[in-house]
Amino acid sequence: MPHIKNALIRYRIIDRMLRNKYKTYPSKADLREACEEALYGESYGDNICDSTIEKDMFAMKMDHDAPIKYSKSNAGYYYLDPDFSINDIPLSEDELSSIRFAVNTLQQFREVPFFQQFGSAIDKIVDRVAIGSDPSSDVNQYVGFESASSIGGSEFLPRLLAAIREKQVVSFMYQSFISDLAKQRKGLPLYLKEYRNRWYVLVFDFDKNDIITYALDRMNELALLLEDYNLPLDFNPMVYFQDAIGITAFKGSPEKITLKANKIAERYIHSQPFHHSQVLVKQTDTNGFFELNILISEEFIRLLLSYGGEVEVIEPKHLRITIAERVNYHSEIYSSVKK
Repeated sequence: MPHIKNALIRYRIIDRMLRNKYKTYPSKADLREACEEALYGESYGDNICDSTIEKDMFAMKMDHDAPIKYSKSNAGYYYLDPDFSINDIPLSEDELSSIRFAVNTLQQFREVPFFQQFGSAIDKIVDRVAIGSDPSSDVNQYVGFESASSIGGSEFLPRLLAAIREKQVVSFMYQSFISDLAKQRKGLPLYLKEYRNRWYVLVFDFDKNDIITYALDRMNELALLLEDYNLPLDFNPMVYFQDAIGITAFKGSPEKITLKANKIAERYIHSQPFHHSQVLVKQTDTNGFFELNILISEEFIRLLLSYGGEVEVIEPKHLRITIAERVNYHSEIYSSVKK
């Protein structure tokens, strides 16, 4: 079994912290705590000291040309080049060996029920490692892998998972996309969910007295509180999301949706269903008709719009009207474009 060097892991944690646009200029203590939590599940300083972080940043500068600078006015570290990322640097042979070992381990368990929901993710890792292990070629010249822009917040995953397991109250600052203001929130975390390469946590928010979904990349100053929580709350994520598409779920009844798709869109929708309730109910020479029962969300509306005129909503009427209004709005925006 290849030896996993913790220093290489710490480099990537530090890199992620320095690129977090929602919590800029992390201090040495912030970097140390993030590394401790990721590697050991705690942040007391028993395993990693400040001098270790100093040596890590020095090594990142020397070995990887990382443009790390210290800002006296902000009392924290940053990248002089905001577009720099250590993730753009090829993996070392030690890292590749460790990943190959981990991938082989994952493959052994991919059919176990608990891991089946991660099957596609495991397949992507296997494909990437298999292709990227060829030392005789520059893979990026020949293969384009799907990737997302760096999203912050994943450093909170260990603490939030611990809080969910222990039913521990948390507080955090949350920055809204709408108001652009950060407000303190407090509640009981219930469930972590990933959607489109972004992590979310469902929290029973004490002020709102309801289950609210928060994106981890807009959180900071997360704290686990030593408070008792006595309000009985029966939360089952499988039930909560059974009628949902994406991250949005809400109280209400699912609705029957009828869609008409042209032959090309029909093939795409059939191969990648919108929802597990989807069924192909009718086919003609030119179209396919689908039915599904879901809670209508913004995520679903945007999925429909992504097909343009290839998919038409037949029922319900209010969804058909919503789609028509969005299409008319787009038409108005582009009405001045000359052919």
